[in-house]
Amino acid sequence: MKVSEMQQEVLRLKQEQDICILAHSYVAREISEIADFVGDSYQLSVKASQVENQTVLMCGVRFMAETVKILSPEKKVLLSNPLAGCPMAEQMDKDMILQVKKSYPDYSIMAYVNTTAELKTIADVCVTSSSAVKIAKAIENDKILFIPDCNLGAYVAKQVPEKTVKLLQGGCPIHASVKPSAVQNMKALHPQALVLVHPECMPSVVEQADFVGSTSAIMDYAKNSNAKEFIIGTEISIAEHLQYDCPDKLFYPLTKDLICPNMKSTTLVDVYRNLTGEFGEEIILDKQTIQDARRCIDKMIALGG
Repeated sequence: MKVSEMQQEVLRLKQEQDICILAHSYVAREISEIADFVGDSYQLSVKASQVENQTVLMCGVRFMAETVKILSPEKKVLLSNPLAGCPMAEQMDKDMILQVKKSYPDYSIMAYVNTTAELKTIADVCVTSSSAVKIAKAIENDKILFIPDCNLGAYVAKQVPEKTVKLLQGGCPIHASVKPSAVQNMKALHPQALVLVHPECMPSVVEQADFVGSTSAIMDYAKNSNAKEFIIGTEISIAEHLQYDCPDKLFYPLTKDLICPNMKSTTLVDVYRNLTGEFGEEIILDKQTIQDARRCIDKMIALGG
């Protein structure tokens, strides 16, 4: 079956079964083309809660599907590829953070949305990469234990110097692998290009950027900018998507190594097999976990995130 034929069959099956397909921005182009919504993880979970469809298929990684389930507990939530995990979300667990909390009892736990449902149950507030600075400023406590990404946490700490931010060693291994020399090399090759990077990159990379923001913010900035060339410092698929969306502009990946194997593990064939009932996994969370994990998300919303 050709790609276009499989896409048409997916579109037919999802309509027939009344399924909403969510695709994170990092997945392959042939998947995003047949998705109902494409975007960052939290944006997608909100969209899922707003649609009438009672079944939602997440083309992303496990913590994203869990977040969809937390916000839409009454819906059937499917993860397109059961093997698609997230090293950052899985590197810290509930027991570990409870132990750390004993040393910092007066700190509020601020959890990046890139965490497991279990870890969210003990967080005081959740944040996204686009809302982290705003929430850090708005939270009542002036002491924050930021988990799990130390690079995003360092970016927040720099933007909110009036708060004390405790960081742990954790984060996205893909973004964290980018060296500051990569920025210098790409700027030398493309001197007219603006550098747009994700705050999950190291501070020494972030400080060289012309713009720092979430995946969606990077895409919006590039689309709306009058500039014609951009160096994209996040997952390599974003440069590809932008090149399709803005054929009159040029986009260069900051490094060829910015590839997330977990995001790339989901294929169009996986999506098709989900709709034929041959593959995928339903996300099951108990009521208590959903209730407890929802608190930190509700707190983020209350603070304007």
